Amino acid sequence: MKKEDFYYELPKERIAQTPIEPRDASKMMVIHRSEHRNEDKHFYDIVDYLNEGDCLILNDTKVLPARLYGVKEETGAHVEFLMLTQKENDVWEVITGPGRRAKAGSRFVFGNGILKAEIIDVLENGNRLAKFTYEGNNIFNVLEKVGEMPLPHYITEKLEDNDRYQTVYAKELGSAAAPTAGLHFTPEILKKIKDKGVNIGYVTLHVGIGTFRPVKVENIEDHKMHSEHYHLPKKTANLINETHKNGKRVIAVGTTSCRTLESVATYNGEITEADGWTSIFIYPGYEFKCIDALLTNFHLPESTLIMLVSAFYNREDVLASYNDAVKKEYRFFSFGDCMLLI
Repeated sequence: MKKEDFYYELPKERIAQTPIEPRDASKMMVIHRSEHRNEDKHFYDIVDYLNEGDCLILNDTKVLPARLYGVKEETGAHVEFLMLTQKENDVWEVITGPGRRAKAGSRFVFGNGILKAEIIDVLENGNRLAKFTYEGNNIFNVLEKVGEMPLPHYITEKLEDNDRYQTVYAKELGSAAAPTAGLHFTPEILKKIKDKGVNIGYVTLHVGIGTFRPVKVENIEDHKMHSEHYHLPKKTANLINETHKNGKRVIAVGTTSCRTLESVATYNGEITEADGWTSIFIYPGYEFKCIDALLTNFHLPESTLIMLVSAFYNREDVLASYNDAVKKEYRFFSFGDCMLLI
């Protein structure tokens, strides 16, 4: 299939720049796949589409305040770091800008000296390995003081409240981007879901910055996916297997939860406790092995995420639904509205 097969026209004003208040007031397009029928609802209606005995799988990753603004120690020149992956204790793979200022041996200072970094290697992909130094024994505490949320490039307005780029159930620090389908949930909605007899399970997939990497090849089969770390606990594995045994549905909240479950099902042949790295690329033709329904936001044209959604439904109907959402002035991308495919 061609990359252009997943293109749709999106006016700039449809890209949500700020989160909606309250979280659960976002619009939700409900897609009944077997009937090829859509409904326009709000997220707070989601409880009506969940049944007793179903299980909802949430990604409990927490976004690192991983964007750092600092200066080069020798010259005072301004620099920006985006922390990607922790390689060992205080060594991280980072994206630097501008790159020419970050040669091996260069030193940088952030937060008036609270955090310092030295470039120890320049990688083949242009990223750097940086060794960080700071007072204390926990870099995450330091990042909370000096780091900023790594919002996607298409969000240009300043985020007033960092918590709005975290889910209310975020727990495991490590993501470079939020699992955005989860941003719609409130504690009250989660309570209503549990009260209806719907089970909730958690997985962790630390979202890499590669989630925003465009598909550059013409034939999508040639695209190389980035790798992301996941953990599926035994409790969640048991819940999923019990749900299917009882003939009920497993509903993935977001493409990250979906990719975690499908990775484990693909690699292990069943859902078991698992911990590892996945670079699974789901596009039309893929046969789903675990999930029965999917909650997800509206994604960028020609992205791997719209390809995943097209695999779960079908490309023509997904694009028709997206075009319908544009006409009905849905809000798109990370802070935007969502769709529930059942």
